[in-house]
Formats: sequence, structure tokens, C-alpha cells
Amino acid sequence: MWQWAQGLARACRHGRAYPAIYNDQIEEEQEMVCLEPMGSERMEMRKRQMSVQQESAAGGTAPAQQGQLGQANPVRGTNACCFCWCCCCSCSWNEDRDERSRKVSYDFKEGTTDCEDCPKPTLEEVCSWGQSFDKLMCSPAGRNSFRQFLRTEFSEENMLFWLACDEFRKETNKSVIEEKARVVYEDYISILSPKEVSLDSRVRESINRNMQEPNLHTFDDAQLQIYTLMQRDSYPRYMNSPAYKNLLNTLSEQSPES
Repeated sequence: MWQWAQGLARACRHGRAYPAIYNDQIEEEQEMVCLEPMGSERMEMRKRQMSVQQESAAGGTAPAQQGQLGQANPVRGTNACCFCWCCCCSCSWNEDRDERSRKVSYDFKEGTTDCEDCPKPTLEEVCSWGQSFDKLMCSPAGRNSFRQFLRTEFSEENMLFWLACDEFRKETNKSVIEEKARVVYEDYISILSPKEVSLDSRVRESINRNMQEPNLHTFDDAQLQIYTLMQRDSYPRYMNSPAYKNLLNTLSEQSPES
């Protein structure tokens, strides 16, 4: 055991491995133990400290060099992505396209954002609205009244889409048809739009195909489907609503015949 202790001491001084014996077992169970001398540990710690000091001293010049690189190669700021079918907003081409879209969208929606300007309806006109949905939609005052009712049911986008399609078909300038078609698509067809209208898959797929080369009839099927939806679903409720009945009663009281 004394010889083993002396050998272990020599191994510690020279940093060598030495076999270890446990519990004086008859069957020698040996394990190679590698011991690091204390002097070597202190040297490693000293090297780390020196390297940290050197990095700290060199760090003073790094910001200046980065500043020079930043002046030589200015980096253009980027915006967050749109999460839509278009590319990143930082693209200059996309920024120009968005600017054109805003101009087209403003010109296009100027007549449909607010209710239409029209004279006050007569009693006879309001009574005709109850005869058919077509007569209601042919009357500017009828469309305004019906649109206000749809707003209370959170389905005003159906009327807005119908009006947008009606306005789109009147476009005669072929150079802006594609831009206006894209505005209608993004506002009412895209699944990312808060004003998306409810269309079946057949009509939606047809529009997606037609958007490759849009024309004045790109949204005809969709407009007809929304028209039918309003006629079957919203129109009967409007005729029984307090809005229509109050308007009818007010005009009846103001009529000279009454």
C-alpha cells in the first residue's frame, strides 16, 4: 500500500494516469485515474484570463469598424411580411404595386364606401320593394335601406361586393381592368380579407382561374350567387324588420292621401 501511495504521488506531480486499488480486494479491480496537477490548473486559468483581457482590449475598436462598414454598405430596413399571397413588403416592386393599388382602390371604392346619394323615397316606391327583390335592388334608396339593415346583421359585405362588381363591369379602360379586378379579389374573395363573401368552391376556383387574365366578366358567377343569397336569406327578414315597417309607417303618415 505504501508503494502504491508513493506511485500515486509521483503520478500527481507528472500528471500521469495511475492504477487505483479498492478495498484490498484479492481480485484486483483496477481503474486508470487521470489527475491534473494543481500547477497545470492555475496555468489554464491564467491563459483564460489573459485571453479575456485581450478580447476586451480589442473590443474598443470593433464598434468603429462596424460603423465604417455600416456607412460603406447601408442596409435598407425591412418590414414584416404580409402573410398573404404577395411577397415581402420590403420589396421595392411590391411597394410600388401597393401604392398603385391604394390609388385604384380609392377611386374604385369612392362610390361604394358610403351610402348612395339619392332622393327620399316615396310611399309608392317603398311599397314596391315588398313586391320583389329586383325592385328593391333597382332603387338607390332601396339599396341604401337594405344595406343599413345588412349592417345590423354583420353581412354588409354582400351588398358591398355586389355594388363593387356592378361598378367593375362599367369599366371601359382596359389598362386598369386587371388592377381593379385584383382590388375586388383582395377585398371580397381572398380568404385573408375581413370582408370575404361566402362562395362555393366551384365559383371560387373559377375566379382563381380567371384572375390569370381578368376581364369584365370575371366575377359574374360570384355576383349572381351573392345576389341569390341575399334574395333568399336576408330579403325576407328585411321585409319583416322594424326598419322597413317604420319607414313604411312614417311615409304613410306623411302622405297627403292619409
